[in-house]
Amino acid sequence: MATDFAILLQRYLTSHLAGLRGASPNTVASYRDTFKLLITYMRDQKAIPPEKLALNCLDVEAVTGFLNWLESSRQNSVSTRNQRLAAISSFYSWMQSQEPALMARCQDIMAIPVKKGAQASVHHLTVEQTRCLLNAPDRTTRSGRRDATLLATLYDTGARVQELVDLTVGDVRLQKPAVITLTGKGRKTRHVPLGANTVALLANYLTEFRLDMPGRDGYPVFFNQQHAKLSRGGVAWIIDKYRVLTDTPELARAKISPHILRHSKAMHLYEAGVPLPYIRDILGHVDLSTTEIYARASTEAKRKALETAYVDVISTDMPEWNQDPGLLDWLTAL
Repeated sequence: MATDFAILLQRYLTSHLAGLRGASPNTVASYRDTFKLLITYMRDQKAIPPEKLALNCLDVEAVTGFLNWLESSRQNSVSTRNQRLAAISSFYSWMQSQEPALMARCQDIMAIPVKKGAQASVHHLTVEQTRCLLNAPDRTTRSGRRDATLLATLYDTGARVQELVDLTVGDVRLQKPAVITLTGKGRKTRHVPLGANTVALLANYLTEFRLDMPGRDGYPVFFNQQHAKLSRGGVAWIIDKYRVLTDTPELARAKISPHILRHSKAMHLYEAGVPLPYIRDILGHVDLSTTEIYARASTEAKRKALETAYVDVISTDMPEWNQDPGLLDWLTAL
């Protein structure tokens, strides 16, 4: 017989998360993986097998132990730990309405604080490094032209890699004003303008691969040899392939993920003077505070540059306030 935890978890992942909330398959998979790890932890560390795992087995101590186990045994980062906590908190927030008698326990677990970690730095490429990477594919070959178009589209739109692989021909509008429609987290769509060079690459690519024919709107823009849409791993493989081929040593040694191109686009826009609200809309951020990391990163880079070029002009040999007779006399007069 299924436990109360098993019944509610199944209802949460299917009827609520995927059904009522309309969460994307990736979000459902991420939440599912969190609970798979929690069940594994309770089995291996607490000797509670999955078929006996009930709601009364899970409290603040158990959840906190699980989060610490993620860091210590699985070497997860603080951000990953916090993502797992967010999934668990979401489940218990929903469960309050399903099991009112357990509201106090739910609220105790929801009150577990996120762990503060070091401020994440924004890894990005310079304009010249980005240019080298995007020019690396051999455009005299069919596959090279496909890869050049893919890299240009990924960078120019600032798309998340999942948004790129989900892109269909119907999402691409090359007539002026040229835009691409991206579907992001929570199935929210946004329209991102395209640069003239990217438009030219896409136009030639769609024609060469016969994607501009009638009835092709539902086809993936970028596909593999089986004519199925590329996977996220496939896009990462393509980027890594050309990273190695570039003649820029620091680029060849760097670890470049598809997301770094998104960061790079945002940084280049900010450094070119584009206002943060516009960058937020291009990237599809819900909150402007998320976009502000690029402003902080740019300010930090400028500070380091100033420190590198620092000339010791301003003297620091000022007397302490309590050793300054003039200041002391003035204070006494008050």
